[in-house]
Amino acid sequence: MTASPPSGEDPIKVGVIADQTGPLSIIGLANANVARMVVGDVNAKGGLLGRPLELYLEDSATDDEVAAEVARKLVEQDEVDVVLGGIYSSTRQAIKGPVVVEGKRLYIYPEQYEGQESDPLIFCTGPVPAQQVDLFIPWLMRETGAKTFYLPSADYIWPRVLNARVREVVTANGGEVVGEEYFPLDHEDYRTTVGRIAASGTDVVFNTTVPPGVGPFLEQLHDSGFTSRGGQLVCTYFEENLLGAVPAAHVEGLYSCLDYYQTVGDAFSQRLLAQYDALYPAGPKFTGGSGCSGLYRGLRLWATAVTEAGSLDQGDVIAALDHARIAEGPGGAAAMVPGQHHVRMHMYIGQAREGRFEVVETLGAIDPQERLIASPALTA
Repeated sequence: MTASPPSGEDPIKVGVIADQTGPLSIIGLANANVARMVVGDVNAKGGLLGRPLELYLEDSATDDEVAAEVARKLVEQDEVDVVLGGIYSSTRQAIKGPVVVEGKRLYIYPEQYEGQESDPLIFCTGPVPAQQVDLFIPWLMRETGAKTFYLPSADYIWPRVLNARVREVVTANGGEVVGEEYFPLDHEDYRTTVGRIAASGTDVVFNTTVPPGVGPFLEQLHDSGFTSRGGQLVCTYFEENLLGAVPAAHVEGLYSCLDYYQTVGDAFSQRLLAQYDALYPAGPKFTGGSGCSGLYRGLRLWATAVTEAGSLDQGDVIAALDHARIAEGPGGAAAMVPGQHHVRMHMYIGQAREGRFEVVETLGAIDPQERLIASPALTA
């Protein structure tokens, strides 16, 4: 799908890859809406460098092979100036091949993820473990008295790296991880694991199972009576779209930690939500974590960098993006940490109550604590 710009100057081509079909479509469709909204906003204000933006929107279908195929199309056929998108870390790697490794093109990954991506052509605009775990876990232990944690997980890189950070922080605060298990993404029968959770007497289930397997897990955990007995359920990536995709009773009391929730009260976040809801009243919601907030942030930071660079020369844009900042965004201001290609952003602890997230703690702006990108910037 291509969104055509007004006639006039040659357009600046923006490629966005979103999972508009498949198990992650409830998130991907919202991401596609965000891309349309931001590109529309920029064009309504005259575009960039006196040129309109032209959106090239592709469906990756929650399939890494499809993601790689449409990424190659964006670079080789459409010749876009920048590519954004991807949710699963495996999808990021699938996009990275044709866009970064082969195409030497700038790529912005908007999703909350495990961190550790380090490439001169990749910038990441979602939360990473230092922002989702380091302050949240000690807070949870203080507020609830929790000491023991069980980690049911999907079997791929994000849960494994995140769990290592969880174990480190839990141990440093006098707690213990009493169980850690990994399953295929589409695993559905968790009865044995739920039995082990019950037998362990754990205080906290820190869940990183993901769609499509997360629904069955949450149902079976709920049916076991874990939370009704006082257990705490944590799923740091859960946001309003995912919350609405499962029965409210299955996630009542669930804790999450993200860069934005719809109940964040600053004036800009509320205006942004109202704008999105007016444009897309019946579709998936504007949410944090799973791409919406990171995609908005990524597009705005990139636009700021292009404006500062005064051209689309990739080296100049990367140099400007390395220190780009926006004074307003979902959840608050945001700034690229120089040299790290990751963003300092405001973080919040949310708790699910009667089918919606309430912000129970504002953590403030948190650094990503990612590695420096030492390699020289590449140009196409």
